[in-house]
Amino acid sequence: MYPNRTGVLAAAALWLAATLLAGCGGGSSRTSPAASPSAAGCPAVLARAKAAVQAAERTDLSWNGPTTGPEAVAGKTLVYVAQTMTNPGVAGVAAGVRDAAAAIGWQVRVIDGEGTPAGLQAALSQAVTLRPSGIVIGGFDPLLTARQTARAQSAGIPLIGWHAVGSPGPSRSPRLFTNITTRVEEVAGVSADWVIAGSDGHAGVVVFTDDSIPFARDKAALIRRRLAACPAVTLLATENIPIPDASQRTPQRVSALVSRFRDRWTHSVAINDLYFADAAPALRAAGRPGGGPPFNIGAGDGDPSAFQRVNSRGFQAATVPEPLAQHGWQIVDEFNRAFAGRPASGYVAPVHVVTAANSGGATSWDPQGYREAYRRIWRGE
Repeated sequence: MYPNRTGVLAAAALWLAATLLAGCGGGSSRTSPAASPSAAGCPAVLARAKAAVQAAERTDLSWNGPTTGPEAVAGKTLVYVAQTMTNPGVAGVAAGVRDAAAAIGWQVRVIDGEGTPAGLQAALSQAVTLRPSGIVIGGFDPLLTARQTARAQSAGIPLIGWHAVGSPGPSRSPRLFTNITTRVEEVAGVSADWVIAGSDGHAGVVVFTDDSIPFARDKAALIRRRLAACPAVTLLATENIPIPDASQRTPQRVSALVSRFRDRWTHSVAINDLYFADAAPALRAAGRPGGGPPFNIGAGDGDPSAFQRVNSRGFQAATVPEPLAQHGWQIVDEFNRAFAGRPASGYVAPVHVVTAANSGGATSWDPQGYREAYRRIWRGE
């Protein structure tokens, strides 16, 4: 999980104002007041959640994206500036961009921002100096690189974001030709719905997030808001762990959570699957079974390691994956539209939930038909 962040931030702000939770700085933990499960539960919310999850788990959908557009513009070069290549989602989209660029006949260079403001500023500065045809803002807030972004705009280099702002589509501030992402409201909603549905409306939940990334912070707020719709679901804690620090901090935090909440901790939602890779050793050491509880769902990305954990029931029960390769191909197609003087396609991939029951043993969510559709567009067919 920004045409601008207004809608997402407003929704999160309304929820935050209505609760007792307080925002914390990097690396902090937020705990909700204890709540007793309600005998009545939340039947209407539960029924809605079950229907939403059932629809999102379908795998028989055909390609519903663009089938028309401009022919390939020849001889273009792209630079993909990555928030950090240790983020599997960012890396997965980079791989998709490379594959699509090869198919359309363009050149791509990836520069790793290494997850820090200074690193991102240096990476984007280097990208602008290379004078490519287009630059991808790969998974970070352009406000962190406002000076470098302004240089790119002055040089006439179009920018396309992936998870750069809160909503899909073109953005005026910051100026992006378009931003590629699933709708954060849908991802957050179906992740919380999966918890509500799987627990029959009675769960003790921990949310893992990274408040340093606006997209992630807003997603976590929306997850908590949806969970709060069911009074019998208890939000035990929100763990704010920066993604670059997850491998060091998550095991200790998880051990503390197990000791503190014991059997009350039944479910987890993380804004990125990678938290569960780091949580697994601590859960294993605490004697928790790989198949749960806690039953863990990743609200984003769906990299191969997440699929492997889901398929093997290895401390992750579900993921809401981004179609990472398809997003990479869409980025290339959107650049082609920009170079041809056409508007952005406006396509947004539908939300999807993967479990061991519907994955078919796959290691990524790769919708059918998009490669052929984009190739036909670029060939002018």
